[in-house]
Amino acid sequence: MNDKLKDSHMDDLFDAILTLKTREECYALFEDLCTIAEVKSLASRFQVAILLDEGYTYTEIFNKTGVSTATISRVKRCLDYGADGYRTVLSRMERRNDIKEQGKTEGNN
Repeated sequence: MNDKLKDSHMDDLFDAILTLKTREECYALFEDLCTIAEVKSLASRFQVAILLDEGYTYTEIFNKTGVSTATISRVKRCLDYGADGYRTVLSRMERRNDIKEQGKTEGNN
């Protein structure tokens, strides 16, 4: 973890985020906390991480999202050499999706 980032104010913010239970609560907090442009920028970066993780090329990602190659490169660098934040949530989302799909299959039997 980057020590330049860590302080009590960041701890408070992350503790607040950890209290959220629904997507609607997330929308409400982030709408209050950030500008629309900031939230959309965060969402775009995360979408780039998903696409990179799925093996898309920079050109394909640019064509799908319109995100600059500089941003794609930055996200790629974080995936490869960062603090593993993207990797942690991508892995957890993948497992969650696998569980959802398994439940749908079992429900059809």
